[in-house]
Amino acid sequence: MPSIRRALVLGAAAMAALLSACSPAAPEPEGSVLRARLNADIISSDPGMKRDANTDAVILHVVEGLVAAREDGSVGPMLADRWTVSPDGRTYRFHLRDGVRFHNGAPLTAAAVVWSLNRYLAPDSRWRCKADLSHGGVAPVESVRADGRDMVEVRLEQAAPLFLAELARLDCGGTGIVHRDSVDAAGRWRYPIGTGPFRWGEWRHKQFIDLPRFDGYRSLPGAPDGIGGGKQALVDRVRFSVIPDGSAAAAALVRGSLDVLDALAPNELANVTGVPGIHLSSAPSLDFYGVLFQVKDPLLADPRLRRAIALSIDVGALTRVVTHGTGSADSSPIPTASPFFGAVQRPLIKRDLAAARALAKEAGYKGQPIRLATSHSPPEMYDAAILIQAMARDAGINIEVETIDWASQLARYTNGNYQAMVFGFSARLDPSLTYGVLIGDKREEPRKAWDTPEAHALLRQSIATADPAARQRIFDALERRFRAEVPAIILYNTHRVTALRDRVTGYRNWPGQTQRLWNVAREAR
Repeated sequence: MPSIRRALVLGAAAMAALLSACSPAAPEPEGSVLRARLNADIISSDPGMKRDANTDAVILHVVEGLVAAREDGSVGPMLADRWTVSPDGRTYRFHLRDGVRFHNGAPLTAAAVVWSLNRYLAPDSRWRCKADLSHGGVAPVESVRADGRDMVEVRLEQAAPLFLAELARLDCGGTGIVHRDSVDAAGRWRYPIGTGPFRWGEWRHKQFIDLPRFDGYRSLPGAPDGIGGGKQALVDRVRFSVIPDGSAAAAALVRGSLDVLDALAPNELANVTGVPGIHLSSAPSLDFYGVLFQVKDPLLADPRLRRAIALSIDVGALTRVVTHGTGSADSSPIPTASPFFGAVQRPLIKRDLAAARALAKEAGYKGQPIRLATSHSPPEMYDAAILIQAMARDAGINIEVETIDWASQLARYTNGNYQAMVFGFSARLDPSLTYGVLIGDKREEPRKAWDTPEAHALLRQSIATADPAARQRIFDALERRFRAEVPAIILYNTHRVTALRDRVTGYRNWPGQTQRLWNVAREAR
Protein backbone atom coordinates (compact mmCIF):
# COMPACT_ATOMS: atom_id res chain seq x y z
CA MET A 1 0.00 0.00 0.00
CA PRO A 2 2.72 2.60 0.83
CA SER A 3 4.39 1.96 -2.55
CA ILE A 4 1.07 2.42 -4.34
CA ARG A 5 0.44 5.68 -2.47
CA ARG A 6 3.94 6.90 -3.28
CA ALA A 7 3.43 6.07 -6.96
CA LEU A 8 0.16 7.99 -7.01
CA VAL A 9 1.81 11.01 -5.37
CA LEU A 10 4.71 11.00 -7.82
CA GLY A 11 2.32 10.52 -10.73
CA ALA A 12 0.23 13.49 -9.63
CA ALA A 13 3.33 15.64 -9.25
CA ALA A 14 4.59 14.59 -12.67
CA MET A 15 1.24 15.36 -14.29
CA ALA A 16 1.12 18.74 -12.56
CA ALA A 17 4.61 19.50 -13.81
CA LEU A 18 3.61 18.56 -17.35
CA LEU A 19 0.48 20.70 -17.22
CA SER A 20 2.46 23.60 -15.80
CA ALA A 21 5.05 23.27 -18.54
CA CYS A 22 2.29 23.45 -21.15
CA SER A 23 0.75 26.59 -19.61
CA PRO A 24 1.78 30.11 -20.61
CA ALA A 25 4.71 31.18 -18.45
CA ALA A 26 4.46 34.35 -16.39
CA PRO A 27 6.96 37.03 -17.37
CA GLU A 28 10.27 36.62 -15.57
CA PRO A 29 11.16 39.58 -13.30
CA GLU A 30 14.65 41.00 -13.46
CA GLY A 31 17.20 40.68 -10.67
CA SER A 32 17.20 38.28 -7.74
CA VAL A 33 13.69 36.97 -7.14
CA LEU A 34 12.27 35.00 -4.22
CA ARG A 35 9.29 32.97 -5.39
CA ALA A 36 6.60 31.98 -2.90
CA ARG A 37 3.24 30.28 -3.33
CA LEU A 38 -0.28 31.35 -2.43
CA ASN A 39 -2.94 28.65 -2.51
CA ALA A 40 -5.52 31.24 -3.63
CA ASP A 41 -5.44 34.75 -5.01
CA ILE A 42 -5.60 37.70 -2.65
CA ILE A 43 -8.96 39.46 -2.32
CA SER A 44 -7.80 43.08 -2.47
CA SER A 45 -4.76 45.28 -1.88
CA ASP A 46 -6.46 47.52 0.70
CA PRO A 47 -5.10 46.67 4.20
CA GLY A 48 -7.65 45.02 6.45
CA MET A 49 -10.62 45.99 4.29
CA LYS A 50 -11.64 43.05 2.08
CA ARG A 51 -9.22 40.37 3.23
CA ASP A 52 -8.30 36.84 4.12
CA ALA A 53 -5.10 35.24 5.44
CA ASN A 54 -3.38 35.27 2.03
CA THR A 55 -4.24 38.94 1.57
CA ASP A 56 -2.83 39.80 4.99
CA ALA A 57 0.43 37.96 4.28
CA VAL A 58 1.07 39.87 1.06
CA ILE A 59 0.00 43.30 2.27
CA LEU A 60 2.10 43.15 5.46
CA HIS A 61 5.22 43.21 3.24
CA VAL A 62 4.10 46.57 1.88
CA VAL A 63 2.50 48.48 4.76
CA GLU A 64 3.44 49.06 8.38
CA GLY A 65 1.53 50.39 11.36
CA LEU A 66 2.45 52.58 14.29
CA VAL A 67 3.12 49.40 16.28
CA ALA A 68 3.66 45.75 15.37
CA ALA A 69 3.00 42.31 16.83
CA ARG A 70 6.05 40.55 18.25
CA GLU A 71 6.82 36.83 18.26
CA ASP A 72 5.63 36.44 21.86
CA GLY A 73 2.32 38.18 21.23
CA SER A 74 3.34 41.48 22.79
CA VAL A 75 3.37 44.78 20.89
CA GLY A 76 6.50 46.65 19.87
CA PRO A 77 7.40 49.82 17.95
CA MET A 78 7.16 50.12 14.18
CA LEU A 79 6.51 53.54 12.61
CA ALA A 80 6.32 54.98 16.11
CA ASP A 81 9.55 54.60 18.04
CA ARG A 82 7.91 55.41 21.38
CA TRP A 83 4.62 56.43 22.93
CA THR A 84 3.13 57.61 26.19
CA VAL A 85 -0.20 56.85 27.85
CA SER A 86 -2.04 59.36 30.02
CA PRO A 87 -2.72 58.47 33.69
CA ASP A 88 -6.39 57.83 32.91
CA GLY A 89 -5.42 55.40 30.11
CA ARG A 90 -7.38 57.31 27.49
CA THR A 91 -4.77 59.33 25.58
CA TYR A 92 -1.94 57.78 23.56
CA ARG A 93 0.76 60.00 22.08
CA PHE A 94 2.88 58.32 19.37
CA HIS A 95 6.23 59.79 18.33
CA LEU A 96 7.07 58.95 14.71
CA ARG A 97 10.49 57.66 13.70
CA ASP A 98 12.80 59.98 11.81
CA GLY A 99 13.65 59.44 8.17
CA VAL A 100 10.80 57.10 7.22
CA ARG A 101 9.43 57.61 3.71
CA PHE A 102 6.53 56.26 1.74
CA HIS A 103 7.18 54.32 -1.44
CA ASN A 104 6.46 57.44 -3.51
CA GLY A 105 9.25 59.29 -1.70
CA ALA A 106 7.00 61.40 0.50
CA PRO A 107 8.06 61.65 4.17
CA LEU A 108 6.02 60.00 6.89
CA THR A 109 4.23 62.74 8.82
CA ALA A 110 1.69 62.93 11.59
CA ALA A 111 -0.81 64.35 9.10
CA ALA A 112 -0.41 61.27 6.90
CA VAL A 113 -1.00 58.98 9.89
CA VAL A 114 -4.12 60.92 10.88
CA TRP A 115 -5.46 60.66 7.32
CA SER A 116 -4.94 56.88 7.30
CA LEU A 117 -6.50 56.30 10.71
CA ASN A 118 -9.52 58.47 9.90
CA ARG A 119 -10.00 56.58 6.65
CA TYR A 120 -10.08 53.29 8.55
CA LEU A 121 -12.61 54.67 11.03
CA ALA A 122 -14.85 56.44 8.49
CA PRO A 123 -18.57 55.55 8.62
CA ASP A 124 -18.48 53.89 5.18
CA SER A 125 -15.26 51.97 5.88
CA ARG A 126 -15.23 48.17 5.68
CA TRP A 127 -12.09 47.91 7.80
CA ARG A 128 -11.95 44.71 9.85
CA CYS A 129 -11.10 46.53 13.11
CA LYS A 130 -13.56 49.41 12.78
CA ALA A 131 -16.18 47.91 15.08
CA ASP A 132 -13.60 47.22 17.79
CA LEU A 133 -12.19 50.75 17.61
CA SER A 134 -15.56 52.51 17.36
CA HIS A 135 -18.20 53.33 19.96
CA GLY A 136 -19.14 50.20 21.90
CA GLY A 137 -16.02 48.35 20.80
CA VAL A 138 -12.92 47.04 22.54
CA ALA A 139 -11.04 50.35 22.34
CA PRO A 140 -13.36 53.07 21.02
CA VAL A 141 -11.48 55.97 19.46
CA GLU A 142 -12.87 59.41 20.25
CA SER A 143 -10.45 61.53 18.19
CA VAL A 144 -7.20 61.41 16.22
CA ARG A 145 -5.08 64.51 15.69
CA ALA A 146 -1.60 65.59 14.67
CA ASP A 147 0.51 67.51 17.15
CA GLY A 148 3.21 68.97 14.95
CA ARG A 149 5.01 66.98 12.27
CA ASP A 150 6.00 63.89 14.22
CA MET A 151 3.44 63.41 17.01
CA VAL A 152 0.05 61.68 16.72
CA GLU A 153 -2.46 61.82 19.55
CA VAL A 154 -5.26 59.26 19.81
CA ARG A 155 -7.94 59.88 22.39
CA LEU A 156 -10.14 56.95 23.51
CA GLU A 157 -13.63 57.10 24.96
CA GLN A 158 -12.41 54.97 27.86
CA ALA A 159 -9.26 53.23 29.03
CA ALA A 160 -8.54 50.17 26.89
CA PRO A 161 -5.50 47.99 27.73
CA LEU A 162 -5.89 46.15 24.41
CA PHE A 163 -5.74 49.28 22.23
CA LEU A 164 -2.18 48.63 21.03
CA ALA A 165 -2.96 44.96 20.40
CA GLU A 166 -5.91 46.03 18.26
CA LEU A 167 -3.66 48.32 16.21
CA ALA A 168 -1.22 45.44 15.67
CA ARG A 169 -3.80 42.86 14.55
CA LEU A 170 -2.63 40.95 11.49
CA ASP A 171 -6.17 40.45 10.18
CA CYS A 172 -6.60 44.23 10.18
CA GLY A 173 -3.53 44.80 8.04
CA GLY A 174 -1.56 45.86 11.10
CA THR A 175 -3.45 49.18 10.77
CA GLY A 176 -1.01 49.89 7.98
CA ILE A 177 -0.35 53.56 7.31
CA VAL A 178 -0.62 54.47 3.64
CA HIS A 179 -0.05 57.69 1.69
CA ARG A 180 -3.18 59.51 0.56
CA ASP A 181 -2.13 58.92 -3.08
CA SER A 182 -3.19 55.32 -2.45
CA VAL A 183 -6.66 56.58 -3.42
CA ASP A 184 -7.67 58.63 -6.46
CA ALA A 185 -9.24 62.10 -6.49
CA ALA A 186 -12.67 60.57 -5.89
CA GLY A 187 -11.43 58.56 -2.91
CA ARG A 188 -11.42 55.24 -4.74
CA TRP A 189 -8.71 52.77 -3.78
CA ARG A 190 -5.79 52.42 -6.23
CA TYR A 191 -3.01 50.41 -4.57
CA PRO A 192 -1.09 50.62 -1.28
CA ILE A 193 1.67 53.21 -1.06
CA GLY A 194 3.17 52.16 2.25
CA THR A 195 6.49 52.25 4.08
CA GLY A 196 7.42 48.54 4.14
CA PRO A 197 10.57 46.82 2.84
CA PHE A 198 8.76 45.93 -0.41
CA ARG A 199 6.55 48.17 -2.52
CA TRP A 200 3.49 47.35 -4.58
CA GLY A 201 4.38 46.14 -8.05
CA GLU A 202 2.12 44.15 -10.36
CA TRP A 203 -0.94 42.09 -9.55
CA ARG A 204 -2.11 39.73 -12.27
CA HIS A 205 -5.29 38.27 -10.90
CA LYS A 206 -5.15 34.52 -10.26
CA GLN A 207 -1.55 34.47 -11.50
CA PHE A 208 0.91 36.39 -9.30
CA ILE A 209 1.68 39.47 -7.22
CA ASP A 210 5.12 41.07 -7.65
CA LEU A 211 6.60 43.18 -4.84
CA PRO A 212 9.86 44.97 -5.77
CA ARG A 213 12.33 45.94 -3.06
CA PHE A 214 11.94 49.47 -1.68
CA ASP A 215 15.46 50.89 -1.83
CA GLY A 216 14.53 53.78 0.45
CA TYR A 217 13.37 51.54 3.30
CA ARG A 218 14.40 52.61 6.78
CA SER A 219 14.69 49.65 9.11
CA LEU A 220 14.44 49.50 12.85
CA PRO A 221 17.63 48.31 14.55
CA GLY A 222 18.10 44.75 15.76
CA ALA A 223 16.70 41.43 14.63
CA PRO A 224 13.26 40.90 13.10
CA ASP A 225 10.58 40.13 15.66
CA GLY A 226 7.11 39.05 14.56
CA ILE A 227 5.92 41.70 12.11
CA GLY A 228 8.29 44.26 13.64
CA GLY A 229 11.94 44.58 14.56
CA GLY A 230 14.73 45.02 12.05
CA LYS A 231 13.45 44.14 8.59
CA GLN A 232 15.51 44.03 5.39
CA ALA A 233 14.65 43.18 1.79
CA LEU A 234 17.44 40.79 0.79
CA VAL A 235 16.18 40.12 -2.73
CA ASP A 236 15.29 42.48 -5.57
CA ARG A 237 11.76 41.21 -5.78
CA VAL A 238 9.29 38.86 -4.16
CA ARG A 239 6.82 37.04 -6.38
CA PHE A 240 3.75 35.41 -4.83
CA SER A 241 2.52 32.88 -7.40
CA VAL A 242 -1.10 31.71 -7.15
CA ILE A 243 -1.04 27.90 -7.36
CA PRO A 244 -4.23 26.40 -5.92
CA ASP A 245 -3.34 22.77 -6.62
CA GLY A 246 -0.99 21.26 -4.04
CA SER A 247 0.58 18.76 -6.43
CA ALA A 248 1.32 21.51 -8.95
CA ALA A 249 2.91 23.63 -6.22
CA ALA A 250 5.03 20.69 -5.03
CA ALA A 251 6.14 20.02 -8.61
CA ALA A 252 7.13 23.68 -8.99
CA LEU A 253 9.18 23.50 -5.80
CA VAL A 254 10.89 20.25 -6.84
CA ARG A 255 11.90 21.56 -10.24
CA GLY A 256 13.14 24.86 -8.75
CA SER A 257 10.64 27.34 -10.16
CA LEU A 258 9.34 27.94 -6.63
CA ASP A 259 11.50 28.69 -3.58
CA VAL A 260 9.00 28.79 -0.71
CA LEU A 261 5.95 26.54 -0.41
CA ASP A 262 4.15 27.84 2.66
CA ALA A 263 1.10 26.55 4.54
CA LEU A 264 1.43 23.03 3.25
CA ALA A 265 -1.83 21.16 3.61
CA PRO A 266 -1.30 17.93 5.55
CA ASN A 267 -2.13 15.88 2.45
CA GLU A 268 0.63 17.73 0.54
CA LEU A 269 3.47 16.78 2.86
CA ALA A 270 4.22 13.49 1.13
CA ASN A 271 4.91 15.39 -2.10
CA VAL A 272 8.02 17.08 -0.68
CA THR A 273 9.17 15.05 2.34
CA GLY A 274 12.57 13.48 1.73
CA VAL A 275 13.08 15.17 -1.64
CA PRO A 276 16.77 16.17 -2.11
CA GLY A 277 17.36 19.91 -1.99
CA ILE A 278 14.24 20.63 0.06
CA HIS A 279 13.89 21.12 3.82
CA LEU A 280 10.90 21.85 6.09
CA SER A 281 10.24 24.57 8.64
CA SER A 282 7.34 24.32 11.10
CA ALA A 283 5.85 26.02 14.15
CA PRO A 284 2.63 25.67 16.17
CA SER A 285 -0.03 28.18 15.21
CA LEU A 286 -2.41 30.34 17.20
CA ASP A 287 -5.27 29.51 14.84
CA PHE A 288 -8.23 27.20 15.35
CA TYR A 289 -10.63 25.14 13.26
CA GLY A 290 -14.03 24.06 14.36
CA VAL A 291 -17.78 23.89 13.74
CA LEU A 292 -19.84 27.07 14.01
CA PHE A 293 -23.53 26.80 14.87
CA GLN A 294 -26.24 29.21 13.82
CA VAL A 295 -27.82 29.43 17.26
CA LYS A 296 -30.83 31.31 15.84
CA ASP A 297 -31.72 28.26 13.75
CA PRO A 298 -34.93 26.67 15.10
CA LEU A 299 -33.32 23.25 15.36
CA LEU A 300 -29.91 24.28 16.73
CA ALA A 301 -31.26 26.89 19.13
CA ASP A 302 -31.40 24.17 21.78
CA PRO A 303 -27.96 23.86 23.41
CA ARG A 304 -28.66 20.24 24.26
CA LEU A 305 -28.57 19.29 20.58
CA ARG A 306 -25.36 21.27 20.08
CA ARG A 307 -23.80 19.44 23.05
CA ALA A 308 -25.00 16.14 21.60
CA ILE A 309 -23.17 16.84 18.34
CA ALA A 310 -20.03 17.78 20.30
CA LEU A 311 -20.19 14.52 22.30
CA SER A 312 -20.51 12.48 19.10
CA ILE A 313 -17.08 13.62 17.84
CA ASP A 314 -13.77 11.97 18.71
CA VAL A 315 -11.71 15.15 18.50
CA GLY A 316 -8.34 13.43 18.93
CA ALA A 317 -8.96 10.87 16.21
CA LEU A 318 -10.38 13.49 13.85
CA THR A 319 -7.33 15.71 14.33
CA ARG A 320 -4.89 12.88 13.67
CA VAL A 321 -6.67 11.97 10.44
CA VAL A 322 -7.35 15.37 8.89
CA THR A 323 -3.98 16.93 9.83
CA HIS A 324 -1.99 13.74 9.12
CA GLY A 325 -0.63 13.93 12.64
CA THR A 326 0.65 17.50 12.35
CA GLY A 327 -2.08 19.35 14.28
CA SER A 328 -2.95 19.69 17.97
CA ALA A 329 -6.37 18.50 19.10
CA ASP A 330 -8.06 21.26 21.08
CA SER A 331 -11.53 21.77 22.55
CA SER A 332 -10.84 25.36 23.61
CA PRO A 333 -11.04 28.61 21.63
CA ILE A 334 -7.65 29.37 23.19
CA PRO A 335 -4.97 27.60 21.10
CA THR A 336 -2.59 25.16 22.75
CA ALA A 337 0.38 27.44 21.95
CA SER A 338 -1.07 30.35 23.94
CA PRO A 339 0.36 31.19 27.38
CA PHE A 340 -3.26 31.34 28.56
CA PHE A 341 -3.90 27.69 27.63
CA GLY A 342 -4.13 26.31 31.15
CA ALA A 343 -5.72 23.57 33.22
CA VAL A 344 -9.29 24.60 32.42
CA GLN A 345 -8.62 24.74 28.66
CA ARG A 346 -6.57 21.52 28.42
CA PRO A 347 -9.16 18.69 28.68
CA LEU A 348 -10.52 17.44 25.38
CA ILE A 349 -14.25 16.80 25.13
CA LYS A 350 -14.58 13.00 25.30
CA ARG A 351 -16.79 11.13 22.89
CA ASP A 352 -19.85 9.72 24.68
CA LEU A 353 -22.44 8.30 22.30
CA ALA A 354 -24.89 7.33 25.03
CA ALA A 355 -24.88 10.87 26.43
CA ALA A 356 -25.15 12.30 22.94
CA ARG A 357 -28.24 10.20 22.15
CA ALA A 358 -29.83 11.14 25.46
CA LEU A 359 -29.26 14.87 24.95
CA ALA A 360 -30.58 14.76 21.39
CA LYS A 361 -33.72 12.99 22.62
CA GLU A 362 -34.20 15.55 25.42
CA ALA A 363 -33.95 18.31 22.79
CA GLY A 364 -36.78 16.67 20.84
CA TYR A 365 -34.52 15.79 17.93
CA LYS A 366 -36.19 13.32 15.54
CA GLY A 367 -33.54 12.82 12.88
CA GLN A 368 -34.07 16.05 10.97
CA PRO A 369 -31.13 16.79 8.60
CA ILE A 370 -28.58 19.33 9.81
CA ARG A 371 -26.74 21.01 6.94
CA LEU A 372 -22.99 21.32 7.55
CA ALA A 373 -21.35 23.70 5.07
CA THR A 374 -17.69 23.32 4.19
CA SER A 375 -15.19 23.85 1.38
CA HIS A 376 -11.95 22.37 0.10
CA SER A 377 -9.93 25.46 1.09
CA PRO A 378 -8.07 24.17 2.98
CA PRO A 379 -8.71 20.50 2.10
CA GLU A 380 -8.79 19.35 5.72
CA MET A 381 -12.02 21.32 6.31
CA TYR A 382 -13.83 19.02 3.90
CA ASP A 383 -12.18 15.95 5.45
CA ALA A 384 -13.29 17.14 8.90
CA ALA A 385 -16.88 17.56 7.71
CA ILE A 386 -17.01 14.01 6.32
CA LEU A 387 -15.66 12.58 9.59
CA ILE A 388 -18.11 14.65 11.65
CA GLN A 389 -20.94 13.34 9.50
CA ALA A 390 -19.87 9.72 10.07
CA MET A 391 -19.28 10.18 13.81
CA ALA A 392 -22.58 11.97 14.37
CA ARG A 393 -24.41 9.17 12.55
CA ASP A 394 -23.28 6.81 15.33
CA ALA A 395 -25.29 8.95 17.75
CA GLY A 396 -28.36 9.02 15.50
CA ILE A 397 -27.69 12.59 14.34
CA ASN A 398 -28.28 13.23 10.63
CA ILE A 399 -25.59 15.54 9.22
CA GLU A 400 -25.76 16.52 5.54
CA VAL A 401 -22.46 17.88 4.19
CA GLU A 402 -22.83 20.80 1.80
CA THR A 403 -19.66 21.56 -0.17
CA ILE A 404 -19.28 25.08 -1.55
CA ASP A 405 -16.39 27.10 -2.96
CA TRP A 406 -14.29 29.24 -0.60
CA ALA A 407 -15.65 32.59 -1.80
CA SER A 408 -19.22 31.43 -1.22
CA GLN A 409 -18.32 30.00 2.17
CA LEU A 410 -16.72 33.28 3.25
CA ALA A 411 -19.78 35.24 2.13
CA ARG A 412 -22.17 32.90 3.90
CA TYR A 413 -20.06 32.99 7.07
CA THR A 414 -20.06 36.80 7.01
CA ASN A 415 -23.83 36.93 6.54
CA GLY A 416 -24.55 34.18 9.07
CA ASN A 417 -26.26 32.26 6.27
CA TYR A 418 -25.66 28.71 7.46
CA GLN A 419 -27.05 26.11 9.84
CA ALA A 420 -23.65 24.70 10.79
CA MET A 421 -20.27 25.31 9.18
CA VAL A 422 -16.74 23.94 9.40
CA PHE A 423 -14.58 27.04 9.50
CA GLY A 424 -11.08 28.14 10.42
CA PHE A 425 -9.74 31.33 11.97
CA SER A 426 -6.25 32.67 11.40
CA ALA A 427 -3.96 33.42 14.33
CA ARG A 428 -4.91 35.98 16.98
CA LEU A 429 -2.10 36.82 19.37
CA ASP A 430 -4.35 37.57 22.37
CA PRO A 431 -7.19 35.37 23.73
CA SER A 432 -9.56 38.33 23.93
CA LEU A 433 -9.14 38.78 20.19
CA THR A 434 -9.63 35.04 19.71
CA TYR A 435 -12.88 35.06 21.67
CA GLY A 436 -13.78 38.25 19.81
CA VAL A 437 -14.18 36.34 16.54
CA LEU A 438 -16.92 34.28 18.22
CA ILE A 439 -18.64 36.77 20.55
CA GLY A 440 -20.68 39.67 19.22
CA ASP A 441 -24.06 41.21 18.52
CA LYS A 442 -25.57 39.08 15.76
CA ARG A 443 -27.88 41.93 14.74
CA GLU A 444 -24.89 44.05 13.76
CA GLU A 445 -22.41 41.26 12.93
CA PRO A 446 -24.31 38.15 11.75
CA ARG A 447 -21.06 36.17 11.53
CA LYS A 448 -20.74 36.03 15.31
CA ALA A 449 -21.64 32.63 16.74
CA TRP A 450 -21.96 33.52 20.43
CA ASP A 451 -24.33 36.28 21.49
CA THR A 452 -25.30 36.06 25.16
CA PRO A 453 -25.13 38.77 27.84
CA GLU A 454 -22.81 36.64 29.99
CA ALA A 455 -20.33 36.07 27.14
CA HIS A 456 -20.34 39.77 26.27
CA ALA A 457 -19.74 40.73 29.91
CA LEU A 458 -16.82 38.33 30.34
CA LEU A 459 -15.23 39.47 27.07
CA ARG A 460 -15.50 43.10 28.21
CA GLN A 461 -13.85 42.17 31.51
CA SER A 462 -10.99 40.45 29.69
CA ILE A 463 -10.19 43.56 27.66
CA ALA A 464 -10.51 45.93 30.60
CA THR A 465 -7.53 44.57 32.54
CA ALA A 466 -3.90 43.96 31.71
CA ASP A 467 -3.17 41.77 34.73
CA PRO A 468 -2.33 38.24 33.49
CA ALA A 469 -3.67 36.44 36.56
CA ALA A 470 -6.98 38.32 36.45
CA ARG A 471 -7.27 37.68 32.73
CA GLN A 472 -6.63 33.94 33.21
CA ARG A 473 -9.52 33.77 35.68
CA ILE A 474 -11.78 35.51 33.17
CA PHE A 475 -10.71 33.20 30.33
CA ASP A 476 -11.36 30.22 32.58
CA ALA A 477 -14.89 31.49 33.23
CA LEU A 478 -15.41 32.01 29.49
CA GLU A 479 -14.16 28.48 28.83
CA ARG A 480 -16.61 26.89 31.26
CA ARG A 481 -19.53 28.84 29.80
CA PHE A 482 -18.43 28.07 26.22
CA ARG A 483 -18.40 24.35 26.93
CA ALA A 484 -21.84 24.54 28.54
CA GLU A 485 -23.52 26.60 25.79
CA VAL A 486 -21.61 25.16 22.77
CA PRO A 487 -22.08 27.97 20.23
CA ALA A 488 -19.25 26.23 18.37
CA ILE A 489 -17.13 23.08 18.62
CA ILE A 490 -13.38 23.59 18.54
CA LEU A 491 -11.50 20.76 16.86
CA TYR A 492 -7.79 21.54 16.44
CA ASN A 493 -4.97 24.01 15.93
CA THR A 494 -2.60 23.57 13.01
CA HIS A 495 1.16 23.53 12.78
CA ARG A 496 2.40 25.86 10.05
CA VAL A 497 4.63 23.81 7.76
CA THR A 498 6.72 25.39 5.00
CA ALA A 499 8.86 23.59 2.43
CA LEU A 500 11.94 25.48 1.25
CA ARG A 501 14.60 25.03 -1.38
CA ASP A 502 18.01 24.62 0.27
CA ARG A 503 19.20 27.83 -1.42
CA VAL A 504 16.71 29.80 0.74
CA THR A 505 18.13 31.12 4.01
CA GLY A 506 16.66 33.13 6.86
CA TYR A 507 13.07 31.88 6.65
CA ARG A 508 11.32 31.24 9.98
CA ASN A 509 7.78 30.18 10.81
CA TRP A 510 6.03 31.70 13.82
CA PRO A 511 2.71 31.30 15.68
CA GLY A 512 1.29 34.33 13.83
CA GLN A 513 1.23 32.17 10.68
CA THR A 514 1.82 34.80 7.97
CA GLN A 515 4.66 34.34 5.49
CA ARG A 516 7.49 36.76 6.26
CA LEU A 517 9.85 37.12 3.30
CA TRP A 518 11.86 40.03 4.60
CA ASN A 519 15.30 38.98 5.93
CA VAL A 520 15.08 35.97 3.62
CA ALA A 521 17.80 35.46 1.01
CA ARG A 522 18.01 33.27 -2.08
CA GLU A 523 21.47 32.07 -2.96
CA ALA A 524 22.43 32.00 -6.63
CA ARG A 525 22.62 28.61 -8.28
